[in-house]
Amino acid sequence: MSLFPTLRLFFRSPRVAHAAKALLQAGAGLLLVLCLGVRAETLLGVVVAVSDGDTVTVRDDKQQTHKIRLAGIDAPESRQPYGDRSRQSLIELVAGQSVEVVYDKVDRYGRRVGTINVGGRDANLEQVRRGLAWHYKQYEAEQTPADRQRYAAAEQGAQAERLGLWHQASPQAPWDYRRQQRDPQ
Repeated sequence: MSLFPTLRLFFRSPRVAHAAKALLQAGAGLLLVLCLGVRAETLLGVVVAVSDGDTVTVRDDKQQTHKIRLAGIDAPESRQPYGDRSRQSLIELVAGQSVEVVYDKVDRYGRRVGTINVGGRDANLEQVRRGLAWHYKQYEAEQTPADRQRYAAAEQGAQAERLGLWHQASPQAPWDYRRQQRDPQ
């Protein structure tokens, strides 16, 4: 008996066909993850420092510290209006708290870039809702479509309510402020 008819009979079995299909789907998913380089990791720890409105330090259970840059947002710089208020808001949200950081990249400064979840709440999104950070649209392609929509809606809501930095007539975005500091005219 030839090998091909035997294989054909083998794959006609519903159980085997289902297992083969599941294996192919899993393999395709793994291949997609490897090709795209998408690999979310989770870090658990306690926030031990808040540098500004979008950067914290987390200590893990091995007592190692990790700088975390909040993904999807950009907060006012400390010398900008609302810079201190943005930092204070993040302190209220996460300082001394046990957090889960979900990240998939490390920036050029060695910081993990991720979402901080504390008590079931997305701290990054909360900063935008409070009007103390911008939805960082330059990097929105790195967000899921659902997060992109939530963050954009939160920013629009804060603007409409004139919360935080949106209380100003014409708030300067931090990326513009940084550029101005680098290239004064």
